[in-house]
Amino acid sequence: MKKNRQKPYECLREVALGFPETREDFPWGECAVKVRGKTFLFLRESEDGLGLSVKLPQSREFALEYPFTEPTRYGLGKSGWVTARFARKDKPPLDVLEAWIAESYRAVAPKKLSATLTSQ
Repeated sequence: MKKNRQKPYECLREVALGFPETREDFPWGECAVKVRGKTFLFLRESEDGLGLSVKLPQSREFALEYPFTEPTRYGLGKSGWVTARFARKDKPPLDVLEAWIAESYRAVAPKKLSATLTSQ
């Protein structure tokens, strides 16, 4: 994977779609990556920059210490969802975001499917 040449949006989308049994939908004009019909990543890119939302049952409190994060709106924050936003000029910490996507996948995917993954 050419992470250094890809835009952050494309890199994160590719990571999410690399997990077993994933597909993407585009509700509300943003990318929603799902496993067996359940969303584990909302990803959007606009004139303002990059945004994503993930479910973080283990690292939510730590994730919310970053200046670019907040609990996800629409009541999802109460269920462990975290939103991160980056301006166009920002360089998102892709390694951190990739780890969050993996955690979110494991939180949403059926246990047997999650168990097939090597630690990521």
